[in-house]
Amino acid sequence: MDELERFKTSINLTEFAASRGYALDRRESSRSSAVMRHPDGDKIVIAFIKPEKGDLTAWYYFSIRDYNDNGSIIDFIQNRGGGNLGDVRKTLRHFSGSSRPRIPKTDYIPQMLPLTRDRAAAIMAYEQAAFCAAVPYLTARGLDAQLITLPRFIRRFKIEAKHGNVLFPHYDKDGLCGFEVKNKGFTGFSGGGYKGLWHSVCFSADKTLVLAESAIDAISYHALQPDETARYMSTGGKMNPNQPALIRAAMERMPKGSKVVAAFDNDPDGEKLADEVRALAPSGLEVVRPLPPVGKDWNETLKKKLGLT
Repeated sequence: MDELERFKTSINLTEFAASRGYALDRRESSRSSAVMRHPDGDKIVIAFIKPEKGDLTAWYYFSIRDYNDNGSIIDFIQNRGGGNLGDVRKTLRHFSGSSRPRIPKTDYIPQMLPLTRDRAAAIMAYEQAAFCAAVPYLTARGLDAQLITLPRFIRRFKIEAKHGNVLFPHYDKDGLCGFEVKNKGFTGFSGGGYKGLWHSVCFSADKTLVLAESAIDAISYHALQPDETARYMSTGGKMNPNQPALIRAAMERMPKGSKVVAAFDNDPDGEKLADEVRALAPSGLEVVRPLPPVGKDWNETLKKKLGLT
């Protein structure tokens, strides 16, 4: 293997970035992607990406500040004034040698789960979007700035700049895996990613878990039935094969005596989801199935209450 190709696979890019002054943002990072920030304002996302076939799994990054600043550790160095390929070789030989700088393991991610290129693309698309509190589409759905900036829901979505789509992130046990896409007359899911669970901010004192078919319905349920001890999750529609285990795990994390609210749509698909949740519920956990009093779902009820329909 060529020396430069070996560097792409063998040198942990999160560790190298830490040696260049980038700080790990643990709140935004996961086992499969690292978010790191530099004092100069640069924000990068790093992943260990496995190809569909052929090439070896290698480290890649992309910058949120500059869409053209992305690639391997070679590109990372050259895009930061690291010189030609000969200079890059010298830099990485030094970093790999006996004089390698000692970086505390708390400053980077020593082992990262490899991602498919498609999942990495979904993470990149979500990270390039930005949070915004004033969203006309959400306001038209009854979710005003005061509601979506509550501690329970703050930064639980982002806005994609080009089309103004609202992105609700989904997570599995390994981190961000895709996102719901919402806009006027349009509902979809991120290309390349797949459904996990969208969730609100969770607090240790929570005693209720509300499950809905969309993030908008989950937030609407809170607007209609406020509960400071409730956390909220969305399946993004019908369950895929990965979601039952995620829902079961979410219910198992609730303290004894908690309640699960199956706040799904008032239709056959919603009833099927409710039955699936009942079957997944651990012993002793109460599952209730309230129906929206107006329309098919909880957002329709909220809009009717607010005179938006």
